[in-house]
Amino acid sequence: MPAQQWLLESVGIEPAAEGEPVAGAPRSQDARWAANLTAARQFHTREGHLQVPRQHIEITGDGDGDSGQAAVKLGAWLDNTRRRAGKLSPQRRTPLDALGMRW
Repeated sequence: MPAQQWLLESVGIEPAAEGEPVAGAPRSQDARWAANLTAARQFHTREGHLQVPRQHIEITGDGDGDSGQAAVKLGAWLDNTRRRAGKLSPQRRTPLDALGMRW
């Protein structure tokens, strides 16, 4: 709306220039879970297990960047997921069980 644009410009916020990339909205919790699960599947396919060191970062091909890759802190995510196992829904726990997740 023009009034909103004027108010934003009056406090120093300028509209994005033509062709300038605009930051996207943050991903939902379900989208983050899906990205982490994709990274876990990728690791399991390559290594044959899910015994991931906490510091491990998995590079996946579903990123939003120019290179099409995303870095997922898989080790930390799996460690945190294990700690919260009692709170996980069956829909979230089942795919990890299929990968041989040790709880």
